[in-house]
Amino acid sequence: MHDSDEPAAETQIGAVIADKLEDDDGLHPRGSMFSIGDLAREFGVTLRTLRFYEDKGLVSPRREGQSRLYSRRDRARLKLVLMGKRVGFSLTEIKGMLDLYDLRDGQVAQLKVALDRFHERIAILERQKKEIEQALMELRRTTAVVGGLLKEKEAGTRRP
Repeated sequence: MHDSDEPAAETQIGAVIADKLEDDDGLHPRGSMFSIGDLAREFGVTLRTLRFYEDKGLVSPRREGQSRLYSRRDRARLKLVLMGKRVGFSLTEIKGMLDLYDLRDGQVAQLKVALDRFHERIAILERQKKEIEQALMELRRTTAVVGGLLKEKEAGTRRP
């Protein structure tokens, strides 16, 4: 076993996915530890948010006295939590997917479940995008009509 929280065999799919999504150019080698302030600054979240994620079991920092020390694995999990929130997953859904990554019975089933959920979310976001584009088109058309009416009214009130 290594000195860090990470297992010797890279079975932590969350860390693998996070690394592939954002190559950190070797700035965070295996065994790196981060303070709560380090992660809050890096990801633009509050200390309270990180403590909340800890309470929900999304990250598991090591405690040294009053200090929280986050592993590279915690950093990767945080990255996935924030990405999941950004694309509309609930914290419960995110936790479920992250918990799949911690199973050590093979990666294929976990990857399939995650991939299916990602495809479902993409479909939802694509539908929302179409609805937003339709709403914008209608609003622009209405804005043009109202703008035209306003010009007519203003022109009519200027005439002697």
